[in-house]
Amino acid sequence: MDKRDWQILQKLYKEKNITKVAESLFMSQPALTKRIQQIEAEYKVTIVHRSKKGIQFTPQGEYLVNYADEMIKRDIEVQDHLANMDDEISGTLRLGVSSFITRKIPPVLKEFKSRHPKVNFSLTSKWSSQIFNQVYNHEIHIGFVRGDYKWIGGKRLLLEENLSLVSHSKVELEDLPTLPRIDYICDVKLQDMIDTWWSENFSVPPKVGIKVDKTDTCREMVAHDLGYAIMPSLVIKNTGNLYQLPLNDKHNNPITRHTWMFYNQDDYNLKLVKTFIEFMDEINFQDMISKQA
Repeated sequence: MDKRDWQILQKLYKEKNITKVAESLFMSQPALTKRIQQIEAEYKVTIVHRSKKGIQFTPQGEYLVNYADEMIKRDIEVQDHLANMDDEISGTLRLGVSSFITRKIPPVLKEFKSRHPKVNFSLTSKWSSQIFNQVYNHEIHIGFVRGDYKWIGGKRLLLEENLSLVSHSKVELEDLPTLPRIDYICDVKLQDMIDTWWSENFSVPPKVGIKVDKTDTCREMVAHDLGYAIMPSLVIKNTGNLYQLPLNDKHNNPITRHTWMFYNQDDYNLKLVKTFIEFMDEINFQDMISKQA
């Protein structure tokens, strides 16, 4: 097996779908099926069983997937260490970011790239909980994570923002249970913050009239007076005449949400990672993000 085969096995185990894997690897389905059959013939085992429910891996297939995972990790380690031997800062920096940070980070990467032209980036955008797991499992060098997680590795606090009520016009907090609310899909940490605040202030559930998949859509719904929402302050910064009220907890302290940069201490030994972290220490990330919002 070669690197391409490792990727095939890894993606097939994750997706359990020939069509999706073929599309992601820019292969035809017949070509992908043939390659799987060739791997099976090479090792004289059956890797997968096909059924109406999709792909099921055999024990031998799962063993080969574990082998592929290990080889991909070792290959990445080799690339990292070879780049680390270069006199110049070079290599591929693997970053994981939340969807909100994805829209804000291009100027940061542009500035870093201008200083270190031989650097490339591999960027994945997922929920913060997934990014946290990727850093924990050494799948990425650095994760930009929104919300507070228990982390014993290296970290930097990048942003602080308030949790705020936003509506088309001024509303009274005590009236919220009777007013239509617009909810949006968000990560678990943020949802917990919202639910905790609500339960501390009201004994009845919110009157959710609309639920959307993105914060941008939610903000537009609020702007058109379809209801109120509870959102992080940076999402609703510079939104014109919308009414905004920062929320406090039961101790009357502002409810703040943090954005962290997490990394493993072992990766800090890589010149590329260390240089990027020092670069992040140098710039004012919160100010840069606020100006874009």
